[in-house]
This record gives sequence, structure tokens and C-alpha cells, in this order.
Amino acid sequence: MLKGKTALITGSTSGIGLATAHVLAEQGINLVLHGLMTEENGINLANEFATKYKIKTLFDNANLMESDAIGKFINRALKVMGTIDILVNNAGIQHTEGVDTFPESKWNAILTINLTAAFHTIQKSLPGMRKNKWGRIINIASVHGLVASKNKAAYCAAKHGIIGLTKVVALECAELGITANAICPGWVDTPLINDQISAIANNDGLDFEQAKYNLVTAKQPLPEMMDPRQIGEFILFLCTDSARSITGSSLPMDGAWTAQ
Repeated sequence: MLKGKTALITGSTSGIGLATAHVLAEQGINLVLHGLMTEENGINLANEFATKYKIKTLFDNANLMESDAIGKFINRALKVMGTIDILVNNAGIQHTEGVDTFPESKWNAILTINLTAAFHTIQKSLPGMRKNKWGRIINIASVHGLVASKNKAAYCAAKHGIIGLTKVVALECAELGITANAICPGWVDTPLINDQISAIANNDGLDFEQAKYNLVTAKQPLPEMMDPRQIGEFILFLCTDSARSITGSSLPMDGAWTAQ
């Protein structure tokens, strides 16, 4: 059912997005890759996917801070690929600092990339999904879309916001063959959190692995970080017909973090 469909994944040159791209490509799903990479390197990455999986690919390094750039990105993807059937809003940035000293520039950037960009990609992808009477929108939220942690004001605000956005889209599209869901991971082994681990290691005089263990178990009963591919496989399931009744959901993959 999914072979030949097209997925657009923001932030797909590393971490969760890249792992998801591999999982979907294995099923014959065409890919629009996106990320902070030079055009030359991005084209090379897209060509590697095309060669390995025998699929159609496209790369774009659009700046998600700019709504006009997102519009051009989506329009280009539609022109080249013909359709966007699956939209995975994965791109995200992070900064940790107390509310009283949190830089306004960091607040604005995190809200823009982690939340507002998803609004723009959804808005511009929906007309085609409506026309085709089929679509899957998966927003990568976070456990911090369900609960809060100190020093993550902007991140928590953005992730709570994307869960609200997901619910609204699900309601508006419920009769159109389009589902919208938010995945809420706990600790995932990606480059995004390496700075936090390094800071703990330096402050507490620990090696990197012990600092990682301490970081994970301070919040999450399962004492290990999730492999990004697990999220990709969950996204694949949400794209299948078996998941057609799952919509408007906030789906934790958090090692029992929110079960406490």
C-alpha cells in the first residue's frame, strides 16, 4: 500500500529523521530529504538513497526560520515529486537555561523551528492530501509535550504546542482519509542531547557513558536511550492501513517516564 508514496521528512540528515528515512525507503516510499547540509552533500545523500532503495528522491536545505522558504520548499517538492503523502515534522533545536535568563533569540528560534515551521508544512501539504483523500501527518513532539522539565521553557512550550496543533489537524481531517498524530519520545540517542551529557560529565567529573546513564535515569525508569530507528518503525506503522483509526493522539515512547 505504501510503495510509491512520497514522504517529506524535515531534519532528515541525522538522528530520528535519517533513521526514519531509511525505514520508509525500505518499503519503497519516495523521499524528500531536508536538513542542515550543503546542497552538494544533500544531493549526494539523496542519490545514495535513490541508488540503494531504487526510489525517487529530492533534497532541500530550506531555512525553516523563514515561512517564504518553507513555501518554496513545499512547492518544489510537489512539482518534482508530484505529491506529498506522508509528512514527518521532525526538525528541532534545543537550548537549556532558566526562564529568568533565557535568551529571547533562543526562545524565538525554538518556537519557530519546533512549532511554527510544522504549521507551515502542514498547511501547504494538506491541499494535496485532501485531493488524494489520503495522508499521514506525524509530528515528532517529545515527552516534554506532556510534562515539563526545568531549564526547557521554550522547548516545552513548543512541544506542548505541537500536540495541540496535531489535535486540531486531526479533527479537521477526520473524514478525509488523513490522520495526524504526535509521537512523544523520551531519551533518544541523537546528537541533540550530546551537549547536555557533556555538561553533566564536566560538572560531575564523570565519563560520557556514566553521565548519559545518570541523565536518563533521573527521569526515565528504562535505563537506556532509544535507538532512533525505533521511532522510524513506529512512524511506518502509523502510515499503514492498520493505523487508520489512530488520529489526534499523543503517543509516548518514553521508557515509562510519564507513567510515574
